[in-house]
Amino acid sequence: MKTKTLVVTLAFTLAPTLTLAMGCNYGKHDQQAMSCAAGTVYDVDSNSCVATTG
Repeated sequence: MKTKTLVVTLAFTLAPTLTLAMGCNYGKHDQQAMSCAAGTVYDVDSNSCVATTG
């Protein structure tokens, strides 16, 4: 009984720490900070701004 209690207590103690450590960079790689000049749009394929037509 003491072993199960110790394991559960340890899991509840470490769970928030591990969750926060994994969540530090969550979603940062999905966001873009680049902005294009007027009359251009960002092209994902070329990773640059391209002029709009029309």
